[in-house]
Amino acid sequence: METVDPSMMEPDLTAGQENQSEDEFEDLKQVAVRGRKRKGKDDSSVAKRGRGGGRGRGRGQRPEEEESDGSMFEIVKAGRASLQTVVDDWIESYKNDRDQALLELIQFLIQSSGCKGKVTPYMYANMEHAEIIRKMTEEFDEDSGDYPLIMTGPQWKKFKTNFCEFIQVLVRQCQYSIIYDQYMMDNVISLLTGLTDSQVRAFRHTSTLASMKLMTALVDVALNLSINLDNTQRQYEAERQKNQNKRATDRLNLLLVKRQELEDNQSEIRNMLTYIFKGVFVHRYRDTQADIRAICMKEIGVWMKKYPNMFVDDGYLKYVGWTLYDKVGEVRLCCLKALYPLYENDDLSRKMELFTNRFKDRIVEMTLDKETEVAVQGVRLVISILKLGETVLSDKDCENVYELVYSSHRQIAQAAGEFLNAKLFKRDEEATRNLRTGKGKKRSPNTPLIRDLVQFFIESELHEHGAYLVDSLWEINEMMKDWECMTDLLLEEPGKGEEALDDRQETSLIEILVCCVKQAGTGESPVGRGPGNKKLTAKENKQVLEDKTKLTEHFIVTLPQLLLKYLMDPEKVANLLHIPLYFDLEMYTAGRQEKNLEALLRYLHEIVEKHTDSEVLEACSRCYENLCSEEYAISGKCDVARKTLIDSLVVKFRESMQDFFQEGEQPDEDDAYALVAALKRINALYSCHNLNSWGLWDELFHVVKMAIENPGLPDEIVCKAIGSCYMALLWHLQKLDEHNPDKDDMLRLKHYQKDLFASCQQLLYHNQDKISEEAFVTICDSLVVFSRNLENPTLKPLVYEPEKSLQNQLSSFLMDKVFVEDEDDDADENVKIEELHKRRNFLACFCKLIVYNIVPIKVAAPMFKHYMKFYNDYGDIIKATLGKAREINKVATAKALASSLTQLFKELQDEQGGQLDKSSDAFQSIKELARRFSLSFGLDQVKNREAVAAMHREGIMFSLSNAEADPNAPPPCLAFLEVLCEFTNKLMKQDKKTVLNYLDKQLAGLASTLSDNSQSLMTYRNSLVQGEHEIHPITLKQAAQRRYGKRKAEQSNPNEDSSNLSDQSHWSDVQTPAPHLGIPQHASTAVKRRRMDEDSNPSEMDGSEQDYQDSVW
Repeated sequence: METVDPSMMEPDLTAGQENQSEDEFEDLKQVAVRGRKRKGKDDSSVAKRGRGGGRGRGRGQRPEEEESDGSMFEIVKAGRASLQTVVDDWIESYKNDRDQALLELIQFLIQSSGCKGKVTPYMYANMEHAEIIRKMTEEFDEDSGDYPLIMTGPQWKKFKTNFCEFIQVLVRQCQYSIIYDQYMMDNVISLLTGLTDSQVRAFRHTSTLASMKLMTALVDVALNLSINLDNTQRQYEAERQKNQNKRATDRLNLLLVKRQELEDNQSEIRNMLTYIFKGVFVHRYRDTQADIRAICMKEIGVWMKKYPNMFVDDGYLKYVGWTLYDKVGEVRLCCLKALYPLYENDDLSRKMELFTNRFKDRIVEMTLDKETEVAVQGVRLVISILKLGETVLSDKDCENVYELVYSSHRQIAQAAGEFLNAKLFKRDEEATRNLRTGKGKKRSPNTPLIRDLVQFFIESELHEHGAYLVDSLWEINEMMKDWECMTDLLLEEPGKGEEALDDRQETSLIEILVCCVKQAGTGESPVGRGPGNKKLTAKENKQVLEDKTKLTEHFIVTLPQLLLKYLMDPEKVANLLHIPLYFDLEMYTAGRQEKNLEALLRYLHEIVEKHTDSEVLEACSRCYENLCSEEYAISGKCDVARKTLIDSLVVKFRESMQDFFQEGEQPDEDDAYALVAALKRINALYSCHNLNSWGLWDELFHVVKMAIENPGLPDEIVCKAIGSCYMALLWHLQKLDEHNPDKDDMLRLKHYQKDLFASCQQLLYHNQDKISEEAFVTICDSLVVFSRNLENPTLKPLVYEPEKSLQNQLSSFLMDKVFVEDEDDDADENVKIEELHKRRNFLACFCKLIVYNIVPIKVAAPMFKHYMKFYNDYGDIIKATLGKAREINKVATAKALASSLTQLFKELQDEQGGQLDKSSDAFQSIKELARRFSLSFGLDQVKNREAVAAMHREGIMFSLSNAEADPNAPPPCLAFLEVLCEFTNKLMKQDKKTVLNYLDKQLAGLASTLSDNSQSLMTYRNSLVQGEHEIHPITLKQAAQRRYGKRKAEQSNPNEDSSNLSDQSHWSDVQTPAPHLGIPQHASTAVKRRRMDEDSNPSEMDGSEQDYQDSVW
């Protein structure tokens, strides 16, 4: 179709409901609704649609509290009786007295909405539906806001199911006569139409559900009529085709009458469907309530699937298309689910060409929906649309879906994998039948698919996420486990008409291959996709064992060949060396594969001797560790190979040490390279194997000591030596007997430990960054290992307590290396990310010391002050550390936070030359940081009581400290009290008075230096007395004089502590400014909780006020 039907254009969804065609709606009324037949009323009268009156207040009970009265509502709610029986009884009642039966049905609908009003026979006989609805609205209980359809619990969930089923059973049982009597259906539809237009949500929601289910039931009736009509037509044609003498005229006439009756009934049902659609759906599909919109979309999907002849039409499809833009995910999901079965049906999908052209872009856009379920359903729908033809989706549309295979949501990624598989990975048996390698070996049918997969991976330019791509296709395409196909592409020569893989393709294929091996050998999804601690089911475990057996059988033979081919390529070898980690190693002996094992060990030895790349060496080290596990029979042979390798490496290391540190000669580049290579190999093996029996400590530590004496020593040599020394310590510790450790071994380890700590501490400020960074990480990690948290009490002599100088050095390192601004904005983005990752690692190393209570919390104060400034880079780490520190000691943490704020305040003062500008952005940022710290205390004032008090005490002492030589000068840090105001809302009511007393005592000696208009002090004092209307304002000087006079009296008694604020008599002497001075109250989520705490009885709290104040103040 070349043009778009104007009817498919999206309407203005904000417009009123009146923009529908009222004329068309009125015409339908005349056809479908015959009116309510009542005594004294015209038979053709129809209740007009109204708003259902205004909102009212009812006094009824909640539905769950009402006692059973035997009504239809109670029977359906209880669910004990068969709905078929309930409906049959009602039909019988209807046949006897249709007005009474219809009244009962109307009452059922009203009660199902949660309304306690009762429709009386008088109301039914004398009121229009709009009047009845208005009356019921006045009876409605809107205090609770609950009604059956939204109530929780199994009873109400069952009621909703029964309610929907009741509507459908009612129509099904009435389909042969009653629904055509022009009374029952006309009245029910009229009532429901009026209820759906009510302003009361309960009425609107319940009646919309009933209307939609009613329409679904009528669709079933229409289908039955259609089938019967077709059968009757066939019978009529068959009878008419008979010869004149054999034709039964009576039967023909009977069939004609029956056909006419069925056509009339079908027309009647279609009119009912059209009326309900125009009267209810067209208005409610854009209701303000998402639940109601979702019902409409869900049911229209059912109608389209069941009765496509009527509903799979652009006049109905457009409503689904418009609602694809709904702001609520559940509604969007219902739209996609409604469309999915239509596109799955080849016949129906062809009728949706106009709809597809109009809304295809929106559907593709929904594959990126923020709601996971919607995005998954969107991808599935796009797959169905793809079946319409290759040209329906543009290349850009496909690329948008392709990228989702790398999504962190596994469901979305797998759905995108299905799309990718449908679009790119179609097996063609004919095309691959004669495909052979250079030596004549038949290629796997998956060979072209693997080539396409490699090309897709390369073009996606996400080479670090091969595991995500593999996981997306893992359960969809069997080629992901075709090990032979992959290794043949790598090992076999290309056949006739084939192109050889280039270097980049080989590297990508190996990466995909290794990811497939890992997924097969573990059955686990990649890190970051899906739950990390998911346990495999018995079926999944069985599948993993089968896959592991198959991959081991294959790679035991082919891996040595692959290693030999790519021996000198570090990237390929590093990847290939991951494969043995997923072997079933018992198969080496069970399958008599000793020769292949020897070949693998031989190539491993060769790789270690020829490579210096850290990634390759670490992969070799892990591979040896796996092969030498004592649980396997091959461990003896592998251990011999490992020791042989280490012997040769140690010899080379010692030779290179002698050459490099030879007296009287300056080492050249070759000497430096040889030593670096030797240290890299030793360090890589040390990470997985205990090399202490080769006695390497003295040589390794000699390198570390020389770094102190000779600052020009290459950083790579020093870093590898420090790392190896650290690993040596760990292996020494691991070897100690837990129950009876050897004293000589402990003494030796303690000696090594002290030497390494002392040397690393000196290297913290080395002129080469890499060395100082390695020293920092080593110190932090070693402090964690040798901390008070050592589990075995016999190892307590090994505990290393960091001195204050070391703590300060570590904190200073953070300030110099972590909390620094990036100077080069033009630097490569990847370089910036690498640098940020490195800094986050340094910060995490330091934070571990706080979290494990190895260094005092106060050492973290300089770090906390950067919380807001570097929030985007390190906010998560600092926030987690702050939470753990508070678990260790709330008061100490509060003091550390106070210290961080005071440090920032002093720095700002120094920057501004002592004249603090409180309107500056820098000062406001300090207040913002204080607000963040305040929020971190949470809502429990009792739990944080002492911590908040400590924060105020520290802040007051800092604010009123006089660092100037002139004792008559005002305190230079008085403005800090404005920062302290941020914590006032965390004080309990009685504590505010105590803090106020403490403040007055500290002010007593400073009365002569303060003026009545000290704004910061006024602000702080006022924040402490907010809500205390009984306290009358006085000047600051008067308060200070009263307190000063009180102190003089106290000094006459030397046995009394003048700083003790627990004396309750002090409170009566304190008069402070009332809250009407204009200082704004602090907006806080804790205000309501604080008021609740204030209303509680202080005597009920643990301990006494006296104990609390003695301990804190």
